[in-house]
Amino acid sequence: MFRSILKSAISSSKAHLLIPTTTTAAHFSSKKASKSKSTVSKNQLKQKIKKTSKKKSAQSAATQNEESIVDDFKDIGIGLDEDSRTRHLAEEINDKSLDVGPNGRPLFIDTRPISQLGRKHTCFYLEYSLDDLNAVLPEGLPDGMTKEFDEVKRNGLLVRQSFLDLRDNFRRIVDPPLKTSDGKGPKVKKQIVLDGPVSCGKSIALAMLVQWAREEGWLVFYVPKGKSWTHGGFFYHNPQTELWDTPVQAAEILKDFLKYNESRLQQLPCQIFDPIPLGEGAGAGWMRGVDSMVMPEGSTLYDLIQTGITHTHAAVGVVVRLRKELSHVKDIPVLFAIDQYNSWFTFSDFGEPITVRSTRPIHAKEIATVSAFRSMMHSEMMVGAFSHSTAVGKLRKDLPDVPLNARIDFPRYSLDEAAVVCHYYVRQRLIRREAFSDEKWKKIYYLSNGNGTEMRWLAPFIR
Repeated sequence: MFRSILKSAISSSKAHLLIPTTTTAAHFSSKKASKSKSTVSKNQLKQKIKKTSKKKSAQSAATQNEESIVDDFKDIGIGLDEDSRTRHLAEEINDKSLDVGPNGRPLFIDTRPISQLGRKHTCFYLEYSLDDLNAVLPEGLPDGMTKEFDEVKRNGLLVRQSFLDLRDNFRRIVDPPLKTSDGKGPKVKKQIVLDGPVSCGKSIALAMLVQWAREEGWLVFYVPKGKSWTHGGFFYHNPQTELWDTPVQAAEILKDFLKYNESRLQQLPCQIFDPIPLGEGAGAGWMRGVDSMVMPEGSTLYDLIQTGITHTHAAVGVVVRLRKELSHVKDIPVLFAIDQYNSWFTFSDFGEPITVRSTRPIHAKEIATVSAFRSMMHSEMMVGAFSHSTAVGKLRKDLPDVPLNARIDFPRYSLDEAAVVCHYYVRQRLIRREAFSDEKWKKIYYLSNGNGTEMRWLAPFIR
């Protein structure tokens, strides 16, 4: 975006800097015009010549100024020619001598299961293929992750200690360590809300946690875009529940859950056989004479989800039932991972008509699907990540349906992490290698206060 702004600024400055060289024509009658031609003095001719030369010099100066601006942008490495950078990176992809981090350490470690990562692997990059990431996270990658991949032109993820602490917290819940001699083991939390400054890596850490849990064989209900539950699509008031049904989103929720977990869900039997209430279908209205449906005995969770996908009237009811069914799964660990979790504590995109000219905004807690999954007041493992890019606004510290000690601050880059990140940007030609120094990368670190997005934006200015 910054590069496009620079290009538009250059083109607009060109239009403003050029001074027209045409002289204003005099409008006289033919007699006066012929008389004026005969009475033009030599001094007037000299003045006209001087004015014309000044205009030409101003025009040439403006052109030189534009060229110098373009040269300056090229000098600082701002991508006026992204094709050239891409070409050089493709040529250097197998040159391991360039993969050098701080103090001569390697930038990358061999790709391995996240469960094998320990403290000694922090401040190193893991490189992935997009196919592998999309396979383990078919619901979608976080926007911050894909944006960094696109700008850096490499699919590398930094191993951070803050992520390892998050992973080990849930690992200790399933596989508790031996207690110490004083009888006190490490404290664990089954419910966690990741808060912290904008662009500190909450969404990426959550995605890596989901990847680790799935590698361990867990059943993970992953929502990469929680805001989509409260925005867009049809919405109807259900008089049976006094909540608002969103059948379009409900069907997408069920489809996303099937993408990675289909084979596992076929092995998990349904344990609740109460009637599932039906609601309005997406653009189909109510079913006549039918207000509920029952799953046949012997049905699996896969059958339940397929019912909600196939029958739009049952979509919302199936999502609500699925939440209850997952709380009864004991054979394997179950994790609920919700990104953009803060969008479930504010108003939705929907409104209830009050008069012809006014509507009442509908809160997210009034939406049936959100109401079923938002609460953390239970014994299941659940982690939600706040996303400040959704412009939800600042929420109070004591959130409803969330334990008081669940909220933790996720840190920005530390100084050691920032050093590795800047060396990674040198490797990917975001920073000119000959202009790079410890003093300069520390300047952008302190200027951005460890904000990852701002550091990436400031990196090309190192020269």
